[in-house]
Amino acid sequence: MKLKQVPEQVPMAAKAKTSTQPKNGMSALSSDELGSAAQRDRRRRIIDATLALASKGGYDAVQMRAVAEKADVALGTLYRYFPSKIHLLVSGLAREFERAHEKLQRTSIPGDTPSERLIFVLSRNTRLMQRDPHLTEAMVRAFMFADTTAAAEVEQVGRLLESMFARAMGIEEPTEHDRAVFHLIADVWMANLVAWVTRRASAADVANRLELSVHLLLDNTR
Repeated sequence: MKLKQVPEQVPMAAKAKTSTQPKNGMSALSSDELGSAAQRDRRRRIIDATLALASKGGYDAVQMRAVAEKADVALGTLYRYFPSKIHLLVSGLAREFERAHEKLQRTSIPGDTPSERLIFVLSRNTRLMQRDPHLTEAMVRAFMFADTTAAAEVEQVGRLLESMFARAMGIEEPTEHDRAVFHLIADVWMANLVAWVTRRASAADVANRLELSVHLLLDNTR
């Protein structure tokens, strides 16, 4: 599996502060904007189809027409829900994190310190993503390519990560400092996922770098 050259990384902290007003009126319909059960089911089918295609062939396998056919929706309908494959895949990444967050809420997080518990959460999510390299390649690549037109989807990913990190660290009301730390950890994590899908880092490298980063950030600041 090869990943085309990834543009210079935009830190997640910067993405999260991007204006939510998309250019050219492009924005995906969020779950909150989908009023009927039929609309929500259609959105679910579209994301299911997107992730299934990505799981088989990575980023390049996700083509709008193929997604529409697999989800059994008209191409025009697909574009009304998701203006581009970037929106599709970043929304898919958000849903994967939603599911991870739901599982985490039902789990007792092991560890005697915030660092240990956060490392556990990061390691668990990393292993889950590494089980499906093609899908991870597609979602990470889309996230790195996302611009202001996908600001809402990117912010949703950031909020979910922030919530998981806060729970791991036992923080109910994160301060601005806490959020800054969350953003740095998210940036390091995303950068290492990029390194992994491009085969510039092994799974062990990613685990070691994440552990080192967490200890450097938390053990010296809290």
